[in-house]
Amino acid sequence: MATEEAGNGFNIHPMDQFEIKSLFGGGPIEWYSFTNATLWMGFAILAVVLLLVVGTRKRAIVPSRSQSVAEMMYGFIHKMIEDVAGKEGLKFFPYIFTLFIFILVSNFLGLLPTSFTTTSHIAVTAMLAMAVFVAVTVLGFYKNGMKFLGLFWVSSAPLALRPILAVIELISYFVRPVSHSIRLAGNVMAGHAVIKVFAGFAGALGVWAALPILSITAVYGLEVLVAGIQAYVFTILTCVYLNDALHPSH
Repeated sequence: MATEEAGNGFNIHPMDQFEIKSLFGGGPIEWYSFTNATLWMGFAILAVVLLLVVGTRKRAIVPSRSQSVAEMMYGFIHKMIEDVAGKEGLKFFPYIFTLFIFILVSNFLGLLPTSFTTTSHIAVTAMLAMAVFVAVTVLGFYKNGMKFLGLFWVSSAPLALRPILAVIELISYFVRPVSHSIRLAGNVMAGHAVIKVFAGFAGALGVWAALPILSITAVYGLEVLVAGIQAYVFTILTCVYLNDALHPSH
């Protein structure tokens, strides 16, 4: 089958780009191995530091481009938290802003040629989602005690339906980290796989490659939007979950 594909000019393996590889040595990957995922997460952290620390160090009245971008994102997330979780939620601004900027930068770095998209892996997004889930649950019980369980009791529903709805609400609550993580990883992975498929067609069709190239351009433009939108969606869902912990009776 592989020989036949090579003979026809089609040799497309869209999922190869998501393979985690050790950068030093060819042995099995251990928890301490330095991989391509580790490298690009490091690049993401470096880019965030350059933008938010180095780019804003002058704190000019007339801001530079990097300071303008940093201030715009700061204000955007600040307003999002205040609108969704209220002023009380602003205490958690540093954590939520860190989530947003890390996901956003990682998504955009993943659009560079030959790069590795860390947010395409469930192992990364699941850890981010589980951190949110655990933090929100602990905060909910710490702030409200057993009243936090009122989140699952739909008092506005008929009494006979409340136990059934409570079970449904409980299941949906524990499914949150699953949907939270899969939504991000799935959307990022799907777009990159589609680009790789079109790129394979473009390489195989020779002079007839114009249509796949146009498709790559269109999908790439869509992926730029997805990179920003998915960071926004992950962050606003975090704010919604935070609001549930702060105000479980709402």
